[in-house]
Amino acid sequence: MSIKGLFDALGVGNVGFRMDEVMSGWHEFEPGQGPEGQLPFEFRVTWGPRRLGPWLTPGSGEFLTQELSGTLSAGGLCMDASCQGTLELRYFTDHRLRYDFSFNVNGRDYLFVGEKVNIQIWNLPVSHTTCFGVVKEADSGRLVSRSVTHFHLHRAPKFLSTFRLTRERG
Repeated sequence: MSIKGLFDALGVGNVGFRMDEVMSGWHEFEPGQGPEGQLPFEFRVTWGPRRLGPWLTPGSGEFLTQELSGTLSAGGLCMDASCQGTLELRYFTDHRLRYDFSFNVNGRDYLFVGEKVNIQIWNLPVSHTTCFGVVKEADSGRLVSRSVTHFHLHRAPKFLSTFRLTRERG
């Protein structure tokens, strides 16, 4: 029996979870793309799978991948811009966590891709707390800025307290 089948048999096939995460740090614009120097950069996102069965089933297409939404603030670019995308937990493939989301500023579409890299059991306090990212223009693919953000460990209790089970209707 598949994991999805087990969840369905237990009557929890539509159960998922959500969590709220804050990553903050800095970014620097590429030359000519914005102000010089390191500027504040923060994203606040809510993520989690809608249904645990497919999320826990290797090969399902949803395996350890979930939607995210929230806001992004990037000094010199935007403040609390709405963002939507995905978070992939690539523990078993390339040992990365990948944030991939889009946002709009004054009618221009941008993409953010950030990765927590070198995820290994012996370095979780470092690898799970540091995200290296880039902002690109969606249409041209031109690099706008590079960022380094952190999940600050003093936020861990609040982060864990945001865990909540959800149930998808239908």
